[in-house]
Amino acid sequence: MIKLKRFTFNAFQENTYVLWDETNQCIIIDPGMQDNREETELVDFIESNELKPVKIVLTHAHIDHILGCWFTAKKFNIDLYAHKDAVQFVVNSTRDGAVFGIQMGKTKGIDHFIDENDGVEFGNSKLKVFLTPGHADGSLCFYASDESFVITGDVLFNQSIGRTDLPTGSYELLQKSIWEKLFTLPDETVAYPGHGPETTIGSEKVSNPFVAIGT
Repeated sequence: MIKLKRFTFNAFQENTYVLWDETNQCIIIDPGMQDNREETELVDFIESNELKPVKIVLTHAHIDHILGCWFTAKKFNIDLYAHKDAVQFVVNSTRDGAVFGIQMGKTKGIDHFIDENDGVEFGNSKLKVFLTPGHADGSLCFYASDESFVITGDVLFNQSIGRTDLPTGSYELLQKSIWEKLFTLPDETVAYPGHGPETTIGSEKVSNPFVAIGT
């Protein structure tokens, strides 16, 4: 059984997730820590619960989701997994950070590429991977069918969707990703987004003003 802990980090109020199961192996999704206090908060949780990190996994590589990648990889001696189309954002992260007044520091490159229908494995658990572009090229969502939740990154929010006015963004493509991938999941599936509170697929299908398809 997969357990989940959400942290909210950095000036963008980005959600970082730690997922683990009965083996205590864990993965860290979108480590967004911006300072020592946030780094300590993540490490203290992992160490106090005797978890063993085995992977860093990215929903996408916008700067607010990768600020803590280098620290996390070094601290726990683990590799970074993301879609190949995320490379462009990692390469340009120092430049992109400067636009927002953020000093990126050291950048962690992607060690392993993952794609649609690949599995993200840890302990006795496996997440299904959906390719969901529209907010950013290389955006991925991670689905835990037995536990009935999905990590949506910046694709789908509670009553909103990710921005589409950034490089590689497309409103039509984001709608398509949500309708064809996320809205095919059971209505009771809990969606954990990259910003803000969780929601359910059923709720968003009915009432999300950007992508609702009705009852």
